[in-house]
Amino acid sequence: MLPDQYCQHKAAKSGSSFYVSFRFLPSERRRAITALYAFCREVDDIVDDFPSDPGGARRKLDGWRREIADMYAGRPDHPIMQALMPHLEVYSLEKKYLDAIVDGMEMDLEKKRYGDFSELERYCWHVAGTVGILAARIFGATRRKTQEYAEKLGLAFQLTNIIRDVGEDAARGRVYLPADEMNVFGVSVDDLRNRRQTSAFRELMQFQAKRALGFYDEAFALLPDQDRLSQKPGIMMASIYRELLLEIGRCGFPVLIKRVSLTKVRKFWLAWKAWVNG
Repeated sequence: MLPDQYCQHKAAKSGSSFYVSFRFLPSERRRAITALYAFCREVDDIVDDFPSDPGGARRKLDGWRREIADMYAGRPDHPIMQALMPHLEVYSLEKKYLDAIVDGMEMDLEKKRYGDFSELERYCWHVAGTVGILAARIFGATRRKTQEYAEKLGLAFQLTNIIRDVGEDAARGRVYLPADEMNVFGVSVDDLRNRRQTSAFRELMQFQAKRALGFYDEAFALLPDQDRLSQKPGIMMASIYRELLLEIGRCGFPVLIKRVSLTKVRKFWLAWKAWVNG
């Protein structure tokens, strides 16, 4: 299997909303973003693949740090790195952001709770803000403000993921909801683990969703008109993720008992509409 094929298989297998938007890109940019996304999936899976062996997970993450270093030295070994290397200079993909993504995944091994939103925001920057910056460059960003837009949008995406996955994460022993906010709303970790869909929990989730929606709004307010056309793939992703967040709210935030999702048809409709109107 060729490196680009490996990345395409990895990205398509995930079934993510992000992959939908890649299909609208020119071939070179599509290969670059698919390779980046495959890298993110690969390192993200490590923590889940080693739930009772943090040492093994750290060794795997250290292996990816070496893979990144080898790629920037012109000696890529892993097929994902082989697929990504030709795009590094073309799109100014800096090593520090790929390293930061791996650091973010390692935070999942070291930290099971976040005391307040500032701690959570730091984690989100590592695992999502960095990806937003790199993706915006691949899409064709030309303005400094576009990087700020991409960071905010990455944060909004990650907060949406956290809201969607509260129940699944709690079952794995991870709680991303800020501890101080849980205390304010009277929701305990035991409530999450025991899947108690209380009114207090719904109020907490309404608060989380309102903040996430605010970051979507902040992101789009930052996007310069000059880069709006190039950043359409991000706009498409946002239309899908924002609608998912709204759907979770319309359902009453049942995230402790089920995973809310959008149908493929609905995702494609939202993506197409964003492409035409974005």
